[in-house]
Amino acid sequence: MRMSEASVIPVVCIVGPTGAGKTAASLHLAAVFDGAVINCDSRQVYKDFPVITAQPTLEEQTSCPHHLYGFMGIQEKMSAGVFLDMARRIIKEEHAHGRLPLLVGGTGLYLRALLDGIAAIPDIPETVSQKWQERCAARGAPALHRLLETQDPQTAERLHPNDSQRIVRALEVQEATGRPLSWWHAQPVPPSPYRAVKIGVSATLDGLTPRLAKRIEMMLAAGALDEARNAMGICDNPRAPGWSGIGCAELYSYIKGAVSLDECKRLWLHNTRQYAKRQLTWFRREPNLHWLDGTDMAAMERLVHSVAGSTG
Repeated sequence: MRMSEASVIPVVCIVGPTGAGKTAASLHLAAVFDGAVINCDSRQVYKDFPVITAQPTLEEQTSCPHHLYGFMGIQEKMSAGVFLDMARRIIKEEHAHGRLPLLVGGTGLYLRALLDGIAAIPDIPETVSQKWQERCAARGAPALHRLLETQDPQTAERLHPNDSQRIVRALEVQEATGRPLSWWHAQPVPPSPYRAVKIGVSATLDGLTPRLAKRIEMMLAAGALDEARNAMGICDNPRAPGWSGIGCAELYSYIKGAVSLDECKRLWLHNTRQYAKRQLTWFRREPNLHWLDGTDMAAMERLVHSVAGSTG
């Protein structure tokens, strides 16, 4: 099926664990195929944490169109449904301008929602949402994560114990609908309007670990601590959605004096490594995903040609 056919929009998905090299791959492919980069990472939407969440730099973002990076406030919630609405509109607009949409990020649920559709979960009553938010505030996200493991183990498996926003979401859906979130995600949805090629930037957990440790040091050198302090001046609430990201939560604890800087970095690396492990587990189950070395740009180009054709 060619790019000119009106029945389908070609998209390229660049996924993989954090720190694997997705940004570099996306910039190269955007240059070769006149592409537009669309963020598919739930943490990189927060405008007050560009360094800590490893968003593309301003220089990188000016090299080609970039969308859905750094636009949400710390207290705002991002969800698969919100992402889906925004991403669909941007994909359609960029395709209309003749650019190839490149979806880049490590939030597998967002990618699956876009390509496979999203469950039609009913609106959750505010009283139920408030109840679980208050319980999370009183008991902590890890305690609610343990509760979720008994009610919806499939969802609990893919969520970090500190991911308060998604843990609360899963528990509120369970209570309000009587069905676990994993059940809703398993329901039939309309067919996708996209023809996608999915590229996984390969990495092993052992190979990633020293790179992740180095990246943390680079983030600190680039001003991550000042970034967190400034964000605290905007919203000094560790339960706000923006603070739930890895690195953000650890730096918050350090600034508040709960841990030393060395312990902060140790926790940051540990939690990042655990997140990368979950990402690898998720994407290894993703169908039709082509795993490639992050430096093998020629192989990536050949795959992209299958949906985008020749650039001439």
